[in-house]
Amino acid sequence: MSLAPAADAAPLIELQQACVVRGQVRVLHDLNLHIAQGQHTAILGPNGCGKSSFIKLITRELYPLARIDGPPPVKVMGQTRWQVDRLRAQLGIVSGDLSSNLADMPGLGVEEAVVSGFFASYVVAHREVTDAMRERARQALELAGALHLLGRSYAELSAGETRRVLIARALVNQPRALLLDEPSTGLDLVSRQQLIDTLRQLARQGITLVLVTHHIDEVIPEIGRVVLMKNGRIHADGPREQLLRAAPLSEVFGGPVEVREHEGRLSAWAL
Repeated sequence: MSLAPAADAAPLIELQQACVVRGQVRVLHDLNLHIAQGQHTAILGPNGCGKSSFIKLITRELYPLARIDGPPPVKVMGQTRWQVDRLRAQLGIVSGDLSSNLADMPGLGVEEAVVSGFFASYVVAHREVTDAMRERARQALELAGALHLLGRSYAELSAGETRRVLIARALVNQPRALLLDEPSTGLDLVSRQQLIDTLRQLARQGITLVLVTHHIDEVIPEIGRVVLMKNGRIHADGPREQLLRAAPLSEVFGGPVEVREHEGRLSAWAL
């Protein structure tokens, strides 16, 4: 399965003065952001800073405030309008919400969970599943390091195993990018490291990663760009070498943060 984008691929994400209101609260303020195809990017910030709202803005779960004139506030792969199922086929999504929804499907096997990604749905019953789809599902499971889980029930998997299956589900459509929303939530130390290793392998194979997290150690070396968010705004945007440091992180997290690097791996903790 080839993951490399087309040479003439449009920019992945373009935001111009994008604002989002939920209820009576503005959760995203005038976001300006351009992520090119192939540009691995981490969206980093404390809980409540707007990271997940950013993901929902891209995946059309939230919509920007409309305006009369000026450029469109959101463009994804060069388009301003998408059918949600087609968009989610080209932008593979990995999140805890997906895991919960699949776990609620009685009798769902691992292969069926991955194949459901073809239909932008959690239901495979009454769908025509071809041999080619099943082969692609196996290829995606292999890429995600989860081929050994074939034949298992999805509901019986560990948290780390379900995350690998979700990555495979996102990969079956050969998407241009993976959007990962706090992908390590609920994982133990070993499972988190396995997830990080999987992300490194995918990045090396040419699929663009947009990682939303508040864990510094998840920003793998292949991710060269970091966007720091605070209070629904882009606080800083630049190379990892400049932003994954004590001063900018302390500012965005609102307290003193220590950062250390050992053999290319970063760790951070509050003082």
